[in-house]
Amino acid sequence: MDEKKELIAYLKNLGLTVNTRTKARGHQGFFVKNRIDISKNVSEERTIPTLLHEFAHYVHYNIEPKMNITGGSIEALFGEENPVIEKELMKVTNFVDENSLCVKLYEHKDRIKEKISEYENIIKAEYPEFMRSKPFKQFDKYIKKSDARYLLRYDRVRIVKGFWKKNYRLITVATIEKDFPDMPVSFLAYIKLKSAQKKQARVSARINKLQKYYSKPNEMFARLIEGLYIDKDWVKALAPYTTKLFYERLKSGCYPDLDKVVYKYL
Repeated sequence: MDEKKELIAYLKNLGLTVNTRTKARGHQGFFVKNRIDISKNVSEERTIPTLLHEFAHYVHYNIEPKMNITGGSIEALFGEENPVIEKELMKVTNFVDENSLCVKLYEHKDRIKEKISEYENIIKAEYPEFMRSKPFKQFDKYIKKSDARYLLRYDRVRIVKGFWKKNYRLITVATIEKDFPDMPVSFLAYIKLKSAQKKQARVSARINKLQKYYSKPNEMFARLIEGLYIDKDWVKALAPYTTKLFYERLKSGCYPDLDKVVYKYL
């Protein structure tokens, strides 16, 4: 019996239902109560790490039954509330899942920031006193009579003319020069600036959401187990205090059903 089949058999012997050909509600896998779902799109080499990750959630669930709601706690998992543990677990998380670093999102945010500065410079060429934090009175006066005012809230707007929905005009931030050829360059830049600021806020919200997700104790614990399978020595180097504490608590029976898996696969 190969490793994957043996691991699945062990999990099923514990009373878990294991599905490896599902869409899975999580990115690669999902755990709920006594069921583990693994996405059919997970590659063969990622199947065992994903199974171990979801099994870690099961182990944690038996320690903290409400961990899916609360995110769990470092103290319940490791017997102490220690910032060193959190710091080390985040290093392991970054190693196991590079998405936790949000590199692409930060790069996107930097590009948007550059665009905002570019638009600001265009505005200041005509209005040197312009400040993003204060009302742009000249623009506000101009925009009241223009359909372009809708682009301050939406990047794409359909303006219906008359009673027939087929009779409409589509305006977008991307085509604003074409849609409003008579608008001053500084005002065009201001609308683009406001659009870029909205994008920046959405990217920031996405980063904050991911950081909150990855920093939850239940997720960091699962990635610790996953990381020990991927590269035990490197994880020990990244998290010497936490892994030492983990193995001590494992030996003393603090992680029900995890010992057999650890000693065989990790």
